[in-house]
Amino acid sequence: MIVMKKIFLTLLLGGMTLSAVASTNSATDEARLLRFPATNGTDVVFSYAGDLFTAPLTGGEARRLTSHIGYEMFAHYSPDGKTIAFTGEYDGNREIYIIPARGGEPVRLTYTATNERDDLGDRMGPNNIVMGWTPDGKNIIFRNRTGDGFSGKLWTVSVNGGMPKEIPLPEGGFCSYSPDGKKLAYNRVMREFRTWKYYRGGMADEVWIYDGKKVEKITDNPAQDIFPMWVGDEIYFASDRDMTMNLFVYNTKTKATTKVTSFDDYDVKFPSTNGKLIVFEKGGYLYKLDPATKTTEQIHITLGSDLVYARAERMNVGKKGRSSFSLSPDGKRMAVTARGEVFDVPVGKGITRNITKTPGSNERSADWSPDGKYIAFIGDGTGETEVYLYDVAAGSEPVQITKDNDTYIRDLQWSPDSKHILYTDRKNRIVEVDPFAKTVRTVLQCPEQEIRDVEYSPDSKWLTYSRPAPNRMSVVYVYNLASGKEYPVTEKWYDSSSPTFSSDGKYLIFTSDCDFRPIYSWIEWNFAYTDRSGVYMTMLASVTPSPLLPTDSESLNIQESEKDASPAEADKKPAKGGKAAKDQKDAKDSGKSSVDVKIDVDGLLDRTIKLPIGGSRSYFSDGKKLWYRDGRGTQVFDFETGKSEQCSDGMVIYRPGDKKALSTAKGKWTAVNFPSAKVGGGEAIDLDNMYTTVDYAQEWPQIFDEVWRAFRDGYYLENMHGRDWKAVKEKYAALLPYVKTRLDLNYVIGGMIGEVASGHAYVNPGDYPKPERIQMGLLGAKMSKDKSGYFKIDHIYSGAVYRSELRSPLTEPGMNIKEGDFITAIDGQSLKEVDNIYKLLVGKAGKLVELTVSKSAADGGRKVVVKPIADEYPLEHYEWVMRNIRTVEEKSGGKVGYIYIPDMGPEGLNEFARWYYPQLDKEALIIDDRANGGGNISPMVIERLLRKVYRMTMYRNSNQNGTIPEATHTGPKVLLINKYSASDGDLFPWSFKANNLGTVIGTRTWGGIVGISGSLPYMDGTDVRVPFFTNYDAATGQWIVENHGVDPDILLDNDPIKEYAGEDQQLNKAIETALQQIKDRKPLPKTPAPRTFKDLGLPQIK
Repeated sequence: MIVMKKIFLTLLLGGMTLSAVASTNSATDEARLLRFPATNGTDVVFSYAGDLFTAPLTGGEARRLTSHIGYEMFAHYSPDGKTIAFTGEYDGNREIYIIPARGGEPVRLTYTATNERDDLGDRMGPNNIVMGWTPDGKNIIFRNRTGDGFSGKLWTVSVNGGMPKEIPLPEGGFCSYSPDGKKLAYNRVMREFRTWKYYRGGMADEVWIYDGKKVEKITDNPAQDIFPMWVGDEIYFASDRDMTMNLFVYNTKTKATTKVTSFDDYDVKFPSTNGKLIVFEKGGYLYKLDPATKTTEQIHITLGSDLVYARAERMNVGKKGRSSFSLSPDGKRMAVTARGEVFDVPVGKGITRNITKTPGSNERSADWSPDGKYIAFIGDGTGETEVYLYDVAAGSEPVQITKDNDTYIRDLQWSPDSKHILYTDRKNRIVEVDPFAKTVRTVLQCPEQEIRDVEYSPDSKWLTYSRPAPNRMSVVYVYNLASGKEYPVTEKWYDSSSPTFSSDGKYLIFTSDCDFRPIYSWIEWNFAYTDRSGVYMTMLASVTPSPLLPTDSESLNIQESEKDASPAEADKKPAKGGKAAKDQKDAKDSGKSSVDVKIDVDGLLDRTIKLPIGGSRSYFSDGKKLWYRDGRGTQVFDFETGKSEQCSDGMVIYRPGDKKALSTAKGKWTAVNFPSAKVGGGEAIDLDNMYTTVDYAQEWPQIFDEVWRAFRDGYYLENMHGRDWKAVKEKYAALLPYVKTRLDLNYVIGGMIGEVASGHAYVNPGDYPKPERIQMGLLGAKMSKDKSGYFKIDHIYSGAVYRSELRSPLTEPGMNIKEGDFITAIDGQSLKEVDNIYKLLVGKAGKLVELTVSKSAADGGRKVVVKPIADEYPLEHYEWVMRNIRTVEEKSGGKVGYIYIPDMGPEGLNEFARWYYPQLDKEALIIDDRANGGGNISPMVIERLLRKVYRMTMYRNSNQNGTIPEATHTGPKVLLINKYSASDGDLFPWSFKANNLGTVIGTRTWGGIVGISGSLPYMDGTDVRVPFFTNYDAATGQWIVENHGVDPDILLDNDPIKEYAGEDQQLNKAIETALQQIKDRKPLPKTPAPRTFKDLGLPQIK
């Protein structure tokens, strides 16, 4: 058996050979990857493989407590140890449940809004996390997020259910009550699901004490101080101030802080206490700490479980996860890759074959050779991506034809003569492989970037591609494989790309951004260019005329071959059936191209024409027609008639020389005859029998290894911030044998990629079973349970008229519902005995609901029909923004404007435009960047704020003057930032300061600006984002922002008590600063006095 099969038994990881993790752990094996522990003093409860288990605190056999498709987590014992509160997903959404400590039926306590960012594998973490109990055992404290950002609030819910009560703090994270229940030690932030270790940015948290009246900070360190746990007079917490997360203790009497543990391998994670003992996770094992002696001991736990989500399963992968496809040249079969396997499927009826059967290797980019004899594909079974070859006729094991590759292979293609395979890789190389001699040569390496659009000429002697010129404009080239010389086809004045040869070898078709079609702005005198692309064609030989030349009636009868030939060449044309014709037939039968591509490089730049079609980057030409893709499907342009017609309403995917093309019209995959002016019908491609055995014990280590390689090959600095990347791999690979769910794998991968200490290192889990979310219906209002039993409307979000998502369902015209009214029934069911109104709104988002509304807390009332919404956060946020606008307007006497920018994406740009232009008359502006989630439009905002007026305009009968540039604000500018200003929300204040635009007020920003792009194709749909570019200071040439953030000019943190009460100290300071700076503002000059001839240098006449 070849090496490709052997690798499924062992997996090479960083020089360490691991078992493929195929064997199941016996009940006597010590369990690992035990998470989120809590104790009652005698037992420990924890999550394992998504379920809750309990075990003696002294160690031993664990007992299963829950069994459900959802993930049960963050279990906490009640103070008497008899009840466990936990976060579960029994009814679809993640909510708070309780269960007897010895087991029983879970009881749901909360009914909260459905949050789209609610997943254990999401970097924001799960929602509705149980934080613990009140010391009296009557209530459970939990954290809830209503938006998609970091910030969340702390709530309590009674063990008997009912409406939760908000703890009066503006934000909160992990927390712990003092023994007497009068104080709360807490974190403001929760970022424990970020894959970013050694974090020192503005969001690095401290431990705070809240006593109901004030908040006191008890730690002050650049590192993370998190998970406060109150034990007697001491507060324990975890901190990575020594580069490994360990436990520290703060004495509330002496105010002294002491280090308790000194681990240097894995971090202490998710510690918790019952007020007497502490339990925590480290390296997947559980430990206990005795606060009295400060000693730590591992809890050795064994367990038996069916591990249903780790079992290999038979799966049909034909309908999802397809990553590549290639029709055979005769159109009778198709090679498809899905879930890391290569399938040979029939067109019409026939046998479906899995030709690889490699659950521990990610096979992709399968490509059928033009002669129909082989299928080439990329696989990584050796631990690196290599090229493999499958002999279709022999049906034998695929053969590895490259070896010792050193980076990720992007894609491959056959040469038209079926003699070579070409691939591109992440080291910016174009590599040609002889699959039969098993030799490899680097054709070209581009220093600027990867080349993605390379193609062979029909005779396999040339390549075409695009790469950047020194001015960063992309230029199309042709490359002679024999001489090793490249020649430009386009000039450096315009971006040109996506070149392809016509199948007759006469033309090169490409896209170029030569078309300037400005879009003029209605909001300011400015313009933008959207799609500037057009499709162009170059005649490769100097004797080839343009096929679009005008012709008369006689010339229409001239054969195309005669038009291209010189008189001497025409005389040499062989008779029909001669040797040349026979050679062409033999070449076609053998899969070889009969075309001889002739390129006259002299004058090549001058032999280009624009084709009269819309922009496209996907096209094929046989020299007589051009098929191209647009928004309507596939069109065909006839060179002779100069007209385009609809070929298909779907995509048509074709390789020159093949007999068939793949059509995707109407969502169906069919093989159709091609080239053809009209495509329809065809034979259906059978994707229904693409079954494979998904062996997670082999698939998960492969994904782990591929992620490691993705960072090795793609991280923005090759030195990985100085980390020994192989050693990091070995550290986390030790956990792989214990991975029993897809979320376990995410946890392990997250730990590994977090070691590079970058803010945008993300991993989102691939395919795994999960409950279906049920959208909670929301009424756009705050409500409370009245003593009458009915629900009082305490507040209705006012909203905005211009967007439906900013309208409360209760504010629609004609509703006539007011704050203070009562809702007495929903869909005819009385609310008098219902403890939580949202119990009757489960699944009601977007559905019609009948409310009975009364002016008094009494039975009955008028009936109204509303349509509940799914998300109230936009309403809450809009109300906050409008309150800030009113505050600034009132406190500044109308002199200062306020602009809030929620992110640096389209929504943020819209909000900037919405509030910037109407406030250009203000003497000063406050720009609020707080909680800005990032994006990429900050340069657009900075450009507008940088504008300086150099000219003025006036108009008769108007007392308003204009400015040049238009839309320029003149006056002081103040910027607000905080710890949630992130990514491009970091770069905006950095740029604001670098350009001396004004004063920055608030707290240090998040500190993460190493950017990302799309994910590689992982076999189960895993989404991994590798940080691959960043910014530095043009003035100093030094790195900026990362893992620190942007410091304000005026450091001011809002007092939580005052903020919750509605006082925004940072905003007030901004108003004060703006008003002070207005005093030095120099207003723009008004229109001069009327001028006369004398002013024009002329003698005055009447």
